[in-house]
Amino acid sequence: MEEEKKWYVVYTRPRWEKKVHALFDEKGFLNYCPLNKVRKKWSDRMKTVYEPLFKSYVFIKIGEEEKTEVRMVNGVVNFVYWLGKPAVVRENEIVLIKKFLNEHENVQAEPLPIVENMKVRVEGGALMGKDATVVKVMNNKVQIIIDSIGYSLTAYVDKSNLAVS
Repeated sequence: MEEEKKWYVVYTRPRWEKKVHALFDEKGFLNYCPLNKVRKKWSDRMKTVYEPLFKSYVFIKIGEEEKTEVRMVNGVVNFVYWLGKPAVVRENEIVLIKKFLNEHENVQAEPLPIVENMKVRVEGGALMGKDATVVKVMNNKVQIIIDSIGYSLTAYVDKSNLAVS
């Protein structure tokens, strides 16, 4: 029985996204490097260029047993990790990125900041699965209030354990 393949994110050397994408193609890996269509102005002309949407990221669909081979590809630094494991991207999210880039030019990709009064869900640790409200943001720690149990509990949680709800 063949193992189910999942979409992972690999972190590449700076400005190596297209090269890594080509190397993955050569090795027969199903991969995706989202390219943003951008109009650039030079002193004498305008030109349309394709730049990676996510700097130093390439998506790859592989099985668990292929991870070592992927790490050995020139230009790959490592997998992108989330909560201590290689980050897995859902198929519908890949489709959504492709569709969005087909319909729009000059797309900006920016990480969502965690800000005060934002509703979040704790994704790891002792409070996992609980909804909370951000009270204060301090570097990598966030003070949250969990009021679902009839009390206002305040906890300091690592940012990496939160997801916007």
